[in-house]
Amino acid sequence: MANLRRALAGLSAEGLRIRRVSSVYHTEPVGYLDQPWFFNIAVELETSLPPRLLLQACRTVEEAGGRTRTLPGGPRAIDLDILLYGDAVVDEPDLQIPHPRMAGRRFVLQPLAEIAPQAVHPVLKMSVRALLDACPDRSSVIPYPAQGML
Repeated sequence: MANLRRALAGLSAEGLRIRRVSSVYHTEPVGYLDQPWFFNIAVELETSLPPRLLLQACRTVEEAGGRTRTLPGGPRAIDLDILLYGDAVVDEPDLQIPHPRMAGRRFVLQPLAEIAPQAVHPVLKMSVRALLDACPDRSSVIPYPAQGML
């Protein structure tokens, strides 16, 4: 929970306006399974930064929060992903928007559907709610009861 608070404070410190924050979800790992469960949230930001500078701001927040890039998909203190950026589509080696794996990840879609169910994936042309309903991932995504902690 402290890492989530740090991440939100870091985003604000980078000049990003936090518009909405989902509930906290306790989620089982996907992919690399030999690690603790995660806490996940979705955040809607308002920014004038272009996608590349937004990515840099997110990486600054991750590094300040203790993120080290070791094992892909492995344990990490803070992991910030840009899921959507309006209806923009970006396909660069280190920046893909919409996030290329979001449609297959319940731990991404469930918090996102809470704050932006009608947002449309600009490539798949489906709402976040429809993506969640069709998501093949059946991993556990459990609402966490300590909602007032953020």
